[in-house]
Formats: sequence, structure tokens, C-alpha cells
Amino acid sequence: MAELWCLWHLLLTVVAMVFIAPGVFTHPARGKKLLAKKVSRLMSWTKKDGVIRMNETTFYHFVFDAPKNYSVIVMFTALHEFSSCATCKVAAEEFQILANSYQHPGAFTTKVFFAMVDYDESPEVFEALQITLVPNFFHFSAKCEFTTDDIYGLTGRDIVADQLAEWIAERTHVSVRIRQPTNYHGLLKPAILLGLIGGLGSFLKWHRKSISCSILCEFLTLCLVILMTSGQIWTYIRGEPYAQRDPRTGQKHYISKFSQAQFAAETYIISLFNMCVTLGMLLLVKATTSRTNVIKRKMMCLCGMCLVAIFFT
Repeated sequence: MAELWCLWHLLLTVVAMVFIAPGVFTHPARGKKLLAKKVSRLMSWTKKDGVIRMNETTFYHFVFDAPKNYSVIVMFTALHEFSSCATCKVAAEEFQILANSYQHPGAFTTKVFFAMVDYDESPEVFEALQITLVPNFFHFSAKCEFTTDDIYGLTGRDIVADQLAEWIAERTHVSVRIRQPTNYHGLLKPAILLGLIGGLGSFLKWHRKSISCSILCEFLTLCLVILMTSGQIWTYIRGEPYAQRDPRTGQKHYISKFSQAQFAAETYIISLFNMCVTLGMLLLVKATTSRTNVIKRKMMCLCGMCLVAIFFT
């Protein structure tokens, strides 16, 4: 009887493992088919948006449920306006840069996917994982083994794409080379300079008789002095940013609110205004000393007064 009972118990155990145990696939072909379907779906979402927006159903199916041979980096956030999480918006931009860099040809694989879960869309996920702080980043490995190292710690780290990529390389052994989007501010500076040079050249071409070479030399000399005294060297030594984003509102500021600080963009604005004032003063001086006809002198006087009045105030 004891032997029969052991055999019956063993049979029940096998049946339970085959038909009842969750996440265990009796047919390898069926498991491979489901896995291929999940990976194909994740790839299509990734190619479309970079970062996959997940709700409660898709999160449990693609992140927790087997089979799974990929890792998922999930950003938990609260981006709705009534949540008032300005840091989440900045973090979402950095996370998007990270995901877009991973999609670059030669870097993309099916080993890692990037997803985002919003509290206002899926509060059940936050409650299940006991997440009380946003933004937060979790790594869910293919082996379904979760440790404290799979949570992105902010101690000694910032929420920037480069440091997130280093953390991902530590957890998944997949390196992501960050490719920052085109910095239009950097392109704007030479464009403005070329525009000013081109405009000055055109102005001199059509007014070379009314403006002598001396006023041009005076203007360029004063512009150089103004540029050197506008704070360029100070901002370069201090390593001041071009602009700064307010963490509470997410708005970018080009002029510092503090008297002891100055952004790089602020120095360009100050230099441009001072150059316009200088040009206006030179035109006023030229209008009083020139021997040209009265109409041209009045035009120079009017232009000089407008430049000084507008840009000095």
C-alpha cells in the first residue's frame, strides 16, 4: 500500500506540474512561438516610439510572464499635468534620448527594451511594486531575478542619458552609445554671426559713400571690446551652462535670476545689445560731423537715436 500511495502521489505531482503550474510550457514549440510573438510585438512598438507605453495588462504580459529572453528597462513616472512632476518631464526626455540612441543602426538588439508606466494610467502596478517615488527606473532581467541593484539609485547619479546607459551596461552587459539630438543653439550662434557679417557687408555696399572706413573700424573695435567684457571668459572659466531648465516648471531660462550667476546665452544677448547701442552712438557722432547732404545726416541721426533708445532701455 505504501508503494501504491507513493506512485499515486508522484502521478498527481506530475499532472500538477503539466497542467496547473503557471508559466511552465509543456510544449517547447508552443513556448518558442509565444516568445517570438512577444519579441516581434515589442520590436514593432520600439521602432515606432522608442519607448513603449505600457498599461497594467501589457506590463504583466511582457515584463513578468514567461517565456522571456530579454530585459526590460521600465521608467515609472507621472507625466499628467495635474501630477505636477516637472522632474518627470526632464527625465522622460533623457530616457527618450537613451532609447533613440539604442535604436541607432548597429546598436539595436532584442536583448533590451525600454518601457514607461505612468501612475495615472496604471496605479495598480505602482501599488503592486510599492513604488512611492517618481521618476524611478527598474531593470527586469530575462532570468526574472530582481535585486536592489536593479533599481536605479540616485546616490551619486543624475537622471541623464549617459549615466543611465552606464547603469544599463552594468545590469545587462549591453552598451548604448548616447547620441544627443542636434543642438540648434550651437548652430544658432554661427548663423547669427554670419547674418550680422552679411548684413553689415550689404549695408556697407549700398552706403559706402555715406559711411567712411573710420566709423567701420571704430565699430568693430568697440564690438571686440564689448565682446571681451560681456562675461564670455567668466562663463568659460566657471563652466556655466548655455541655459538652465527650471526643475519645478520645466521651462528653460536663458537669463539667470541671480546677480552672481550668468548663463552663456545671457552674454550673447548682452553683447548684441551693447553692440547695437555702440552703433547708434557712432551714427549720431557721424551725423554731427559728416559733410554729406542733410537728408543722409537726418537718416543717420534717426537710426542712431532708434538704436540707442531701443537697446539701451
